[in-house]
Amino acid sequence: MTAPRHVIRIEDPDDPRIAAFRSIRERDLTGRENRFIAEGTVVLRMLAAAHARGGDFAAEKLLLLENRVAGLAEELAAFPPDVPVYVASASVLDAIAGFHLHRGVLALGHRQTVASPADLIDRLPASALVVMAAGISNHDNIGSIFRNAAAFGADAVIMDATSCDPLYRKALRVSVGGVLKVPYARSGSIEENLSLLLQRGFEVWALSPAGRAEVRTIAAAPRMALITGTEGSGLPSAILDRFNTARIAQAPGLDSLNAATATGIALYEIARAQGRL
Repeated sequence: MTAPRHVIRIEDPDDPRIAAFRSIRERDLTGRENRFIAEGTVVLRMLAAAHARGGDFAAEKLLLLENRVAGLAEELAAFPPDVPVYVASASVLDAIAGFHLHRGVLALGHRQTVASPADLIDRLPASALVVMAAGISNHDNIGSIFRNAAAFGADAVIMDATSCDPLYRKALRVSVGGVLKVPYARSGSIEENLSLLLQRGFEVWALSPAGRAEVRTIAAAPRMALITGTEGSGLPSAILDRFNTARIAQAPGLDSLNAATATGIALYEIARAQGRL
């Protein structure tokens, strides 16, 4: 049986020990300088695993609804003893967060190392699958792309500087912790990042409703990269003209699939062709 974890009770929403959790939505908009809020049981479990691995992510402190503690004994035991666990009543927790927090599970994490696209690509194995995101500004989409990348065994996600931060609370939640599992880099332009991949022997495929090849016909290569663009405008014509393009067959009547959905389907096909599944 897992031993009960020592917890620290918070009675005052202005307690300085939990200041990092205060007014969560407003801080989501201003950023936290490589710190982030993980929300929900599954993401908490993923943060514990990431912390145990060492490297990119570490947990700093936890804040829980008082009636959630007993049911989280196993998850809490996965964190080292020096990570404090604070608990509060529903009214105090809502006052801290600034809205009704029905899940009642929060953690403050820290991204300890921030890799450049070049550094990340140089660490990849000889056989690799990379997802590239260009201009993805919707947090639901970026979270879903990471969830797909984790599900289908992608080795990395590389985003240009115009894509949104995957450590935004909603993106992290939608990814079901995939952001904490799949290595990623976010900087530079899509052209600069594609040049890095080409220099390192990647075969690049760009997703487009007008792609020249159907995604199921893509032949496996040792190193492959899949590019997905933003909703509406998609990828720039200069990218589509320069690289292999793939489409996903669908019934008539719709213009295209959601960016994250299309990425998931294409990733499945490529991962299967590479023998990852």
